[in-house]
Amino acid sequence: MAARTSQHSGGPLSLGLAVIRSSPTPVIMLDADLMVVAASTSFCDAFGLSPDRVAGGLMPSLGAGEWRSPQLQILLTATARSDVAVDAYEMNLDIPTRGMRCVVISARRLVTDEDNVRLLVGVTDVTDARAADKLKDNLLREKAILLQEVQHRVANSLQIIASVLMQNARKVQSEETRVHLRDAHSRVMSIATLQQQLAASRLGDVELRPYLTQLCRSISASMIPDPERLTLEVVGDDSATSGDISVSLGLIVTELVINALKHAYPGGRGGRILVTYGGDPHGWTLSVCDDGVGMADTPAHTKPGLGTSIIEALAHQLDAAVKVETGKGGTTVSIVHVRSGPTLLSERAPPSFPPEDGFAKTCRFYPTG
Repeated sequence: MAARTSQHSGGPLSLGLAVIRSSPTPVIMLDADLMVVAASTSFCDAFGLSPDRVAGGLMPSLGAGEWRSPQLQILLTATARSDVAVDAYEMNLDIPTRGMRCVVISARRLVTDEDNVRLLVGVTDVTDARAADKLKDNLLREKAILLQEVQHRVANSLQIIASVLMQNARKVQSEETRVHLRDAHSRVMSIATLQQQLAASRLGDVELRPYLTQLCRSISASMIPDPERLTLEVVGDDSATSGDISVSLGLIVTELVINALKHAYPGGRGGRILVTYGGDPHGWTLSVCDDGVGMADTPAHTKPGLGTSIIEALAHQLDAAVKVETGKGGTTVSIVHVRSGPTLLSERAPPSFPPEDGFAKTCRFYPTG
């Protein structure tokens, strides 16, 4: 008569128990009554338990009673009676020799037959990981507070600088110096607007239409004395970009709009300046269009002004090209970025003015004088 396979001497269960005992991951096997059938050495070491006192005891009675959690007993009992598994139950253990530990428990029901239900319970100590997460959260919170303080100080400093520039512009006798000081004031105020807008959007991408809208509103308020004569509008889609790129775009718009206000409408003539931004799978285009007198031809050897140098440098940083179209109908300066693909710069025509009877997502500003 063939010998029966023993569950404790050379049989499959004996092999399974040996695997559990040698597991590097803390794990225990329970029966349907939550009695410990086997426990890994790593489990005993991790939680300060004596191996010879673990097997055969009830799990709630292990150690000094730190495992006696009613919620855990309910979950394990329900798992032993059904196929519902415990995936990640987190609890705290107050171990006398090791202090408070945070563990994550997972459990699966194993069935050889209905009289031999077994639970395989894995226990992971996540105390150090939770402490690291808390430290990281605290550091991020402190960083956010410091960033807010820096932004507040920067905003105050920019306001002070702008006020000093405007006061000096009122006092000087030279008209040329007064113009330069007013230009500097406008640039400082534009950067202050950029800083304010980015501070509100620091946690994610910047939506360009409201960003450019706020920027142009600030420029209008400081540089357009008669909104009935000259208007500044923004047209854009729902594009968004990173904070770094939005800063460069904002500085480009500031320079181009200031340049149009200074040169496109001599003698107090009126007109309309349009700032547009749009993106598609091939790239994006930022344009500033005016309907002024156009740009006069300049000799090739003429050194570019400060504004032109700033625009070219910023466009280079954005891996974009500067396109200028000018004539009797006005001037359009476009910053064109093309992603890898067949589209050529010459194929991306700069936008024209929208019709006067309305354009979706157009913002017009009427600043006070």
